[in-house]
Amino acid sequence: MNPNLETTNLMLGIIAAVSVLEALLVIGMGIAGFLAYRKVMAVVEGIEARQLQPMMTRVNAVLDDLKVVSSTVKEETHRVDHALRSTVDRVDATAQRVRTNVRFTTRRAVGFLVGIRAAIEALLADRDSHHGDTFEVRS
Repeated sequence: MNPNLETTNLMLGIIAAVSVLEALLVIGMGIAGFLAYRKVMAVVEGIEARQLQPMMTRVNAVLDDLKVVSSTVKEETHRVDHALRSTVDRVDATAQRVRTNVRFTTRRAVGFLVGIRAAIEALLADRDSHHGDTFEVRS
């Protein structure tokens, strides 16, 4: 039985040594991963500081300019809208006054013409009534 225990102990020793090597390998990989992470983060921070910050500053400046331009356009739009509305209102008021004046003038002219017509009809009616008195029937 002795040779079997020596073989078993030898196998257990080899398994223990391999387990220690595996543990050291995992620890080494963890340290290597951490070092790689630190290097990547340093590169990312460098890129961010050199490229992203200036770009964000320019983008913010453009957005500020856009905000000023859009507010100016909005104010001008309101001003033009107000001017157009007041102009349309004045045109409507002028058209109403012209309609009223044309109606007034037309009514006076029509009244004058109706009066002349009535006078002419009255004169013609008087003339016909005088001629009717002297009207003879011929056979």
